Amino acid sequence: MAGINWSFIWQGTLQTLEMVIISTVLAYLIGLPLGVVLSTTKKGGLLENRILYNILAAIVNISRSIPFLIFLVVLIPFTRLVVGTSIGTEATIVPLTIGAIPIVARMVEASLEEVGKGIIEAALAMGASKWQVITGFILPEAFPSLIQGSAINFVTILGYSAMAGFIGGGGLGSIAYQHGFIRYKTDILFVTVAILVVIVWIGQETGLKIAKKVRH
Repeated sequence: MAGINWSFIWQGTLQTLEMVIISTVLAYLIGLPLGVVLSTTKKGGLLENRILYNILAAIVNISRSIPFLIFLVVLIPFTRLVVGTSIGTEATIVPLTIGAIPIVARMVEASLEEVGKGIIEAALAMGASKWQVITGFILPEAFPSLIQGSAINFVTILGYSAMAGFIGGGGLGSIAYQHGFIRYKTDILFVTVAILVVIVWIGQETGLKIAKKVRH
């Protein structure tokens, strides 16, 4: 442990947090409305539209079925187009975001499905428009579940960021692979894994506590 460059580990930790936080926020900016559309346009939904639902559901399902490492490779040309390179922290944010969008969408859809039909019917009976029902009743009612889902998605994206290290994605994943695994430095592997476990624990506990407070 004495030979570990802790400033290097700290830099990798900050890079990982940067990738995960930015990717999570960007994924929710697209995945949240996409999940709302999936929930409301399905059969029996508030804005039922089977054609639109089937198209979006097919895109989401196909995207989710692609292993992330393959996703990383496939998106290299697009990543280079967006940020000018396919390696490093900024480059990794692109596939992390795109890979997380369908997961976020399905998680949001599942959270909205937990809202009781009686709440929706009561809101409509009071004269609320469908948009008002979505924004004023469904989303607030599903908010605790959405918070829990965001914690799960944070952990998922964190795992993806670690895998991105295999192709020069930067962060702790890159340090673990290039400096720990390839160079047989088990102490670096242990430290990077331990830090990732701590980040996962903090992310999950924070999400659960916020969700509990919101419910109360």
